[in-house]
Amino acid sequence: QVQPVESGGGSVQAGGSLRLSCDPRYPYTQVCMAWFRQYPGKDREGLAAIYFGDDSTFYMDSVKGRFTISRDFAKNTVDLQMNNLNPADTGKYTCAAGPLYGGRCLLRVTDYSHWGQGTQVTVSS
Repeated sequence: QVQPVESGGGSVQAGGSLRLSCDPRYPYTQVCMAWFRQYPGKDREGLAAIYFGDDSTFYMDSVKGRFTISRDFAKNTVDLQMNNLNPADTGKYTCAAGPLYGGRCLLRVTDYSHWGQGTQVTVSS
């Protein structure tokens, strides 16, 4: 099993920023890589995804304008820049790899097969 590795989590105050990084650990060429968030006792939610074929991006509506997903070609990682954080952003953030469906990356947990262990983000008021 190919397992991505996340880094960059930590504790910040409301209004601050964090940049998370995901190492896919495999030389993908046409894969979707996505970031998910999980609250205690809740299901994972898809936040953002990027398609390695053309670097197109896809976002959950609630994070548009605050979060940006991108590829760092120098480090071979998929990064998530998170700005204007609030306490509701607190949770475990994981990244995953999956296929392209209908020409786009979906943000559904069941569409992804290779998952990292996650990194914790805590936002204090």
